[in-house]
Amino acid sequence: MGDRTRTHTGAAGRAVTAGRPDSVRNVALVGHSGSGKTTLVEALALTAGALNRAGRVEDGATVSDHDETEQRRRRSVELSLVPVDWEGHRINLLDTPGYADFVGEVRAGLRAADAALFVVSAAQEADAVAGTTRALREECAAVGMPTAVVVTHLDTARTPFDELTRICGRIFGHDDPDAVLPLYVPVQGDEGPDGHAPLTGLTGLLTQRVFDYSSGERREGPPSDGQRGPLKEARDRLIEGIIAESEDETLMDRYLSGDGIDVATLFDDLERAVARGAFHPVLTAAPAPEGARQGIGTVELLDLITRGFPSPAERVLPAVTSQDGTPRPFPVRDAAAPLLAEVVKTSSDPYVGRISLVRVFSGTLRPDATVHVCGHGLGDPGGRTRPDHEAEARVGALSSPFGKQQRPLDSCAAGDLACVSKLGGAETGDTLSENGEPLLLEPWTMPDPLFPLAVRAHGKADEERLSQGLARLVAEDPTMRLEQNQDTHQVVLWCMGEAHTEVALERLRSRFGVRVDAEPHRVPLRETFASRAAGRGRHVKQSGGHGQYAVCEIEVEPLPPGSGVEFVDKVVGGSVPRQFVASVEKGVRAQAARGVASGNPLVDVRVTLVDGKSHSVDSSDAAFQTAGALALREAAADTRVALLEPVAEVGVLVPDDYVGAVMSDLAGRRGRVVGTEQATGERTLVRAEVPEIEIGRYTIDLRSLTHGTGRFDRAYARHEPMPPQLAARIRETAESGSKSG
Repeated sequence: MGDRTRTHTGAAGRAVTAGRPDSVRNVALVGHSGSGKTTLVEALALTAGALNRAGRVEDGATVSDHDETEQRRRRSVELSLVPVDWEGHRINLLDTPGYADFVGEVRAGLRAADAALFVVSAAQEADAVAGTTRALREECAAVGMPTAVVVTHLDTARTPFDELTRICGRIFGHDDPDAVLPLYVPVQGDEGPDGHAPLTGLTGLLTQRVFDYSSGERREGPPSDGQRGPLKEARDRLIEGIIAESEDETLMDRYLSGDGIDVATLFDDLERAVARGAFHPVLTAAPAPEGARQGIGTVELLDLITRGFPSPAERVLPAVTSQDGTPRPFPVRDAAAPLLAEVVKTSSDPYVGRISLVRVFSGTLRPDATVHVCGHGLGDPGGRTRPDHEAEARVGALSSPFGKQQRPLDSCAAGDLACVSKLGGAETGDTLSENGEPLLLEPWTMPDPLFPLAVRAHGKADEERLSQGLARLVAEDPTMRLEQNQDTHQVVLWCMGEAHTEVALERLRSRFGVRVDAEPHRVPLRETFASRAAGRGRHVKQSGGHGQYAVCEIEVEPLPPGSGVEFVDKVVGGSVPRQFVASVEKGVRAQAARGVASGNPLVDVRVTLVDGKSHSVDSSDAAFQTAGALALREAAADTRVALLEPVAEVGVLVPDDYVGAVMSDLAGRRGRVVGTEQATGERTLVRAEVPEIEIGRYTIDLRSLTHGTGRFDRAYARHEPMPPQLAARIRETAESGSKSG
């Protein structure tokens, strides 16, 4: 690849062949936060000639010109696209966020890509690298994504290159760590006063050539005598790893018999193994040294991408159906074929409006064309989907992004990516196809957001824009879910974590002009009677003319969970006229909905009307409603009212090493472990029942407890009595709130 004998210009190379999927490479850069993905993208763009040495292009844009939220937070929070040209290929570099809250952006990037570069920082501790890398590896494995590994920050390394390679071997290789081996080994200079050694070059193991960048130019030469011994051992292992993954079964026999295998054959087999995801080469890279035109290792990376990663024509793509769900053959992946494309990301620009990042799988997308937009939502493990929708839409301007700049395009052909402005009501995950024969691509799954953020409008002016702003925010980001809770009367935005909520609030303000205040999220509690009780409601008022007169007597008894509120009429002798029995029931149910002790709905009781009194003139519907409510409150005062809390069924999937810590943590949350199951990849699924009030921050806590490797899902199970001491505190809070109000 990069160490084959040929000359590089460091610029775009040959002209890109337009409209050919085999000349396109779509690559997602994934890695933990702070691993240097964006810096690497800039270094690749510099080497490819898309940037000058100042890191800018003619119009002043840089790769780092992103959303103002990203600039303020100093980390990527959304997917960005940087296209570069290299040796006759268009390479679309998809820079994904590294923080776990933004896994939805990672999945969008993987949907748009055909291969992934794992960026791993040597400056971080091994445990942190292993945890995040394992989680991201699972994301790639779920979609069958070919991958390579790039090690960064060797000049400030806390974890040596060899140790990082072994970690990646355990994560990527599973039973065969020899499927993850260095293709190049780093060459480092003398240690400085801080104990760190700068990266000065690379040595290609197959050709045993050293690429030295220490002078500011990429110079090639042979290894020194002192380098040959260690290189031979690493080279032999690499060759054995390549041969083990080769489709040519005769290579192993030739190798074991001592026959020499030429380097060109090894490269060809390596490239095929990488493209089908059977081998994961490890490289290293660093930004360009002072005055240099190329970053260290960037030529080698660009060559790996163009030669070793699959083109869009080679990748297995999502299933295609007609609108009624009938399977359809995938259209020919050619620029002249019928259009089939997908919106992989949606964002808003304050000047341009909605912008859709579109991956074209087949055909050609052109400005001003009319396309069929069809969506059946993004599914998730929790069963949440967006409504089916379809419409005809006119394609706006096409552009290719570079930071915050948008460069106009005449068209976007099969295999390529483009931004489309003002694409009707298209949302993330929608399929674009020809009007005459609408098609649907199988949707990708999104994680269920499990971190609640309750919001309210900051002021009167914000109330009018709040619902529209929240709706647009959720339409752009499928990892958010909006809930209007009928029990707590809160507007709840479900997110992936604290960083996700901060970004949501900032975007509401900056993009949609809506200011909101966060408030504590409340879980929907219930009340019920702990024992039988009786109550008498007397509502008698005299105020000249018609007064108000109603008396009713009730008995209340608890019912099994899930029974709701049952009303029974046992009045005899007409003490409560027939027309007012329904009024009593209405008053009882209204009071039950408001609660009798803590302001939470009363459930699972039978209320029996046994007696009462009326007046021929002063009795009325309103009077008996009031009497029914008073009777229920009096009955509650004569017995203990139990507070019920929702309990969730929780499934926690963690590596085996963390099972004990997770079970102990769940017990501390008043959880009951109901079982464990062995899962794939040395992981365990812990099933438990946990009060929902205890898991509001569980997304964050589990991530911390398991170094980012744990995940969980939850589903409502039932309401159960809350411990008396906790219930008492909640009642006190409710009473103090009502008094202050």
